[in-house]
Amino acid sequence: MEATFEVATLVGHHYRVDDYYEVGREKIREYARAVQDFHPVHWSEDAASELGYAGLVAPTTFFSIPAMLANRKLFETVVTGYDVFVQTDQVFDMHKPVVTGDRLVSDVELASVRRVAGNDLLTVKNTFTDQTGEVVQVMHTTLAGITGENVAAGISDVIERVVMHGVEIPSRATGVAADQPMAPTPVPSLSEVSRTRLPHTTIRFEDLAVGAELPPRTAQLTRGDLVNYAGVAGDANPIHWHDNVATLTGLPDVIAHGMLTMGLGAGFVTGWLGDPGALTRYGVRLSSYTVIDARSVGNVEFTGRVKSLDPETRTAVIVIVAKSAGRKVFGLATANVRLA
Repeated sequence: MEATFEVATLVGHHYRVDDYYEVGREKIREYARAVQDFHPVHWSEDAASELGYAGLVAPTTFFSIPAMLANRKLFETVVTGYDVFVQTDQVFDMHKPVVTGDRLVSDVELASVRRVAGNDLLTVKNTFTDQTGEVVQVMHTTLAGITGENVAAGISDVIERVVMHGVEIPSRATGVAADQPMAPTPVPSLSEVSRTRLPHTTIRFEDLAVGAELPPRTAQLTRGDLVNYAGVAGDANPIHWHDNVATLTGLPDVIAHGMLTMGLGAGFVTGWLGDPGALTRYGVRLSSYTVIDARSVGNVEFTGRVKSLDPETRTAVIVIVAKSAGRKVFGLATANVRLA
C-alpha cells in the first residue's frame, strides 16, 4: 500500500534544533547502566582523567537520546502518514569524544527515501555540534515506515490508550502540512579529534592479526531492562513493553529496542578495546529482533573478529555478530577502531 503522500518530495528537508542538549554526569551513568556498559570512563572521573578525558565519557550510542528529541518535529509534523516505524539500519560516525557538560546542537535532515518490499525506507541524518562549533558525531538512522495491511486496524487507538502522555502518536489520518524544505544550515568542518588523539587501548596493534577473535560476551535482558531503557532513552514505543501492541504490529512478542542491542554491541567492542574514544565508526544493520518473554530472561550472544588491519593508520575493522535464540540480530555490523 502506498503512503498517503509522496514522501520522496520531502528529501532534503532540514532544520536545526532551537535549543541545545546538555550532557549530564548522571545521565551518562543512567545510560551506561541501561546498556550494561560498565567501562570505568562512563562512571568515574578519575578513570576518565587517566585516559585524558575532561569528564565522564558518553557511551557510543548515547546520542540516540538527543537524536530522539531532535527528530520529534520531523515525525510529528513533516513525515506523517505511517502507522508504525521500525528501525533497520544505524551508523554512528564519531569525530570527537563527548563528555559531561558538553552542549550538543543537532541539525536534522531527511537524507533519503527508498521503496523496498512495499515499505518506505527513510534515512534521517543527525549532525551534532558541540559548544565549540565542532562536529562531534554524525548519525544516519534508517526506518521502515509501515502502513495499512501490514499492521492491525485500530492500532493507533490502542497505542493512545497505553503510551505516556505528551507523546504524539503517528497517524495516517492526521497529517500536518510540512514546511517548505530549507537549505541546510552550514555545518562546521568535521572534527578529527577521534582520528588524531593518542588512543589508550589495552590492545596494541602489533598484537592483532586478521581473523583474531574477541572474547565472547552474553548479555541478559528482562522486561525490566526494556522498561528501564525506554525511560532512560525516551523511546516510548510500546512494542518494547506491551504484549498487545506487539501482537497488533505482527511481532511474536515484546522485543528489545534495536538501539539497546546496538548499545550492548558497542560496549562489547569498547570493553575489549579499553578506550571508548578509540571507536571511530559503528554501523549496524538489523536483520531480526530479540524477543523478551515476560516469564524468562532473554540472551544476546556477541562475538567478533578482526576483519582487516591498516598498519599505516594503526586501525582495524571489527565484524560483530549478535545472536538471540539462534537468530542473527545483526545482519551486518562493523566497528572501526584505532589502536595504541
